[in-house]
Amino acid sequence: MLVLLPPSEGKAASGRGAPLKTDSLSLPGLTAARETVLGELVDLCAGDEEKAREVLGLSEGLRGEVAKNAELLTAGARPAGEIYTGVLYDALDLASLDAAAKRRAARSLLVFSGLWGAVRVTDRIPSYRCSMGVKLPGLGALGAYWRAPMAQVLPEAAGERLVLDLRSSAYAAAWKPKGQVAERTATVRVLHAPTRKVVSHFNKATKGRIVRSLLTSGSAPSGPAELVEALRDLGYEVEAEAPAKAGRAWSLDVLVDEIH
Repeated sequence: MLVLLPPSEGKAASGRGAPLKTDSLSLPGLTAARETVLGELVDLCAGDEEKAREVLGLSEGLRGEVAKNAELLTAGARPAGEIYTGVLYDALDLASLDAAAKRRAARSLLVFSGLWGAVRVTDRIPSYRCSMGVKLPGLGALGAYWRAPMAQVLPEAAGERLVLDLRSSAYAAAWKPKGQVAERTATVRVLHAPTRKVVSHFNKATKGRIVRSLLTSGSAPSGPAELVEALRDLGYEVEAEAPAKAGRAWSLDVLVDEIH
């Protein structure tokens, strides 16, 4: 199973260890694209601070993020699973997983990023600020920029596995599974059962719990239909819609009664 996750806006501080080595990251087919985005971001943030803040969409209170980005080439790095924080990652709680579940996480979790394209939770990266919605002066919108490199790399990364897509729309724009990969893909919404509405906080928290449940149970569904059964066995209420046409993804709604 390959699980596609969004990053978090908030991030933990960079580590004190060795700085980033782009050629050590997973999915080496993305290295050249990563280095291009990284260079553009560092140059932007090392220059006019006000322009950088405007491009990155940062409030006055987040002005310090510009200086942090300017130092990405020398900042310490730590595993991406420790860098990403926020509601989904708090619920996932990677640090508390047992050894077997951590190995599954290392193999199956892929975090999408405006700066890195996508990284595994074991990849060592510095803390940064650059969402997929950013338009860098020399590259344009990052969601569009990443489509070509992702289209080359992600199908191979998915292989013959089930793809569980938990990304938000901004990050889903960077890669849309096609063909047979799409047919093995399940996108998930989390709905408040009484209202049938998506509520941001518990949507993220529930997605984190779903991933944690799958990792800790050792469940290994081979396709969307098997995923539906696995989630129901784990106690989730799931409504599934198989695609009407070949080459399309499944749509799954997970219904939650309580918002927490």
